[in-house]
Amino acid sequence: MRSGSSNFVNGHSRSMRGRIAGFTIAEVMMAVAIMSLAITTSLTTMQRTFMSLDSARNITLAAQILQSELESMRLSPWETIRDYPAGPTTLTIDTGFTGNAAIADRFTLTRQVSTIRTGMRQITLTVSWTAFDGRELSRSFTTYYGENGLYDFFSNSA
Repeated sequence: MRSGSSNFVNGHSRSMRGRIAGFTIAEVMMAVAIMSLAITTSLTTMQRTFMSLDSARNITLAAQILQSELESMRLSPWETIRDYPAGPTTLTIDTGFTGNAAIADRFTLTRQVSTIRTGMRQITLTVSWTAFDGRELSRSFTTYYGENGLYDFFSNSA
């Protein structure tokens, strides 16, 4: 064994070996930058997911509100439908399908009525609400109600 070789391990002195085993500040900064990017991406994805979930819930509730009003109209006699005022009318939302007034308060239901011909009325129901991100959204159903019944024609528009 050569003299002084005990101070060298794999060609490095013992004092250098301690520095090689740790991370440099540049490596730590790079790891922090990568973790920041991963966390930011995760938060953005979660936010978009919550927005999509909110939209899906609101569209479902809007469809339920529209369906509830259509069923109410279907049970009405022609004389009641004939006497609906022409033009837009804001309606009170029936909370029977939800039981939660706070949900019904977030939505606005309007009814637009016009006479197509004698014995035939076109009725458009529109539900509007403000989304989680502040956008104004709405869904509409249009139907024609005649003296002989409601479903002479039915269409859905987004």
